[in-house]
Amino acid sequence: MVAALLLVVAMGVFQLGLALYVRNTLISAASEGARYGARADVEPTDGAERTRALVTSALSASFAGDVKAARSITASGVRVVEVRVSAPLPLIGPVGPSGGLTVSGRAFSEEQVLAGGAE
Repeated sequence: MVAALLLVVAMGVFQLGLALYVRNTLISAASEGARYGARADVEPTDGAERTRALVTSALSASFAGDVKAARSITASGVRVVEVRVSAPLPLIGPVGPSGGLTVSGRAFSEEQVLAGGAE
């Protein structure tokens, strides 16, 4: 009885560690993709592709299914590139409900709007 309880607790801790590893890896990949997409010579979609490649190489292609990138302007007038990743939250091993985990990475775009409105 005690061994079964200990096994359940150990598996729960392992699963929590796996979920945190997946989350941290997705955040890192999204941030790196946003930095890549914020360069002046590339488009934000290139950042999304970079994020997909990083997630696929670190985790699995199943975690890289929904990656979106967009260029936006913040309330203070700063252009940023945001890469958003929606992936399954691993509940039983690497399997879980799709879209259960959404993370994003942002980076300042190298193409900023000048104070006078000219680019």
